[in-house]
Amino acid sequence: MASPQLALIALIVGAVIGVGFTLLLSWAYRARAKYADEASTAVPSGVIDVLTGMDDAACVMDSSGLVVATSKAAARFGIETGSALENTELRQLVRHARSTGASATETLRLTGGRTLDPRLVSARASAVGSRMTLLVIRDVTERERLDQMRNDFVANTSHELKTPVGAVSLLAEAIESAADDPDQVRRFASRISAEASRLGQLTGRIMSLSRLQAAETLADVVPVAIDEVIASSIEAHTVQADSAGVELSRGGDRGIWVQGDSQILAEAVGNLIANAIVYSPKGSKVGIGVKADGDVVEIAVADQGIGISEADRERIFERFYRADEARSRRTGGTGLGLSIVKHATQRHGGEVRLWSRPGRGSTFTIRLPRIDAPDVGGKKKNKKKRARKSAKGQARTLNGETA
Repeated sequence: MASPQLALIALIVGAVIGVGFTLLLSWAYRARAKYADEASTAVPSGVIDVLTGMDDAACVMDSSGLVVATSKAAARFGIETGSALENTELRQLVRHARSTGASATETLRLTGGRTLDPRLVSARASAVGSRMTLLVIRDVTERERLDQMRNDFVANTSHELKTPVGAVSLLAEAIESAADDPDQVRRFASRISAEASRLGQLTGRIMSLSRLQAAETLADVVPVAIDEVIASSIEAHTVQADSAGVELSRGGDRGIWVQGDSQILAEAVGNLIANAIVYSPKGSKVGIGVKADGDVVEIAVADQGIGISEADRERIFERFYRADEARSRRTGGTGLGLSIVKHATQRHGGEVRLWSRPGRGSTFTIRLPRIDAPDVGGKKKNKKKRARKSAKGQARTLNGETA
């Protein structure tokens, strides 16, 4: 009887010892893995691949705060492998994420690295394992700038429209009060007409600028002859130039072609000519020149006017910005002409350059990609040549028969 009982007890004891040993071994393996994970400085598998494919600035840091891996864009903020973060706010964000184990996000302004100006960023820190922390820095400066431009555009547009609308309202009341005075009525009516014209010009330019900014590409792109663009722009401003006593002079290369929208280009060049006339003294000259420079065509509009100060040159292409506020108001300027020039040129894959000296004048240069002349003109020329050859051949034949 004792033997079976002893065997059963031995079996139970053996089972308990086996289970205990298994549990002890399992705990030892887990403890070893945990210790290895805590002691390891290697970046987790796959994180390097993720960093390589990221457009945002990002880095992985160990528990001591050293950067162990970075994305390519991290260099813009001076973040390099083997170094610590320079920015105090970023270090605090990383420490908070590491201590709580939860992701932390903050909006900051960063300077340093390759960024010469402060950049608005959205920074997010997340724990990766027990020792590593992932920091992602997304630059949202451009988004902030666009939001600010949108708000400024609405505010400026409201302000600019309010001025002529208010003037028309006051002049209408003045006409009503001076109903018995024909001379006063005519004078006020003339001023209403001027304000209405200014209002129409302003709304038209706002619509043109909105169309240029809204469309990613030009709707109607065809070969455009620069000669026709220049001729159209000069013709549209001949009366203005004559009234101001300013001479318009066209020079430079001819027969140049670009790809684009002729109406938009004519408006852009026309705006430069109109500005040059307004800011030029009586008896001076405004030159419109065209120059082919390899694959680029340059359209320059130069005046002998008052010039633009260095402080104003940085903002001269902004919407509603006027270098000379009083003069622009007096001449009915809207402050949108150069902004339209800038966006129209960019839509054609080009750029606008400015040279100016106070008291010596200004030169605005539109640079556009140049194309070869279309074949249509060549075919017409070939037809004319063939016709002339045919006529000469017929004449020789007739001469031979007569002889």
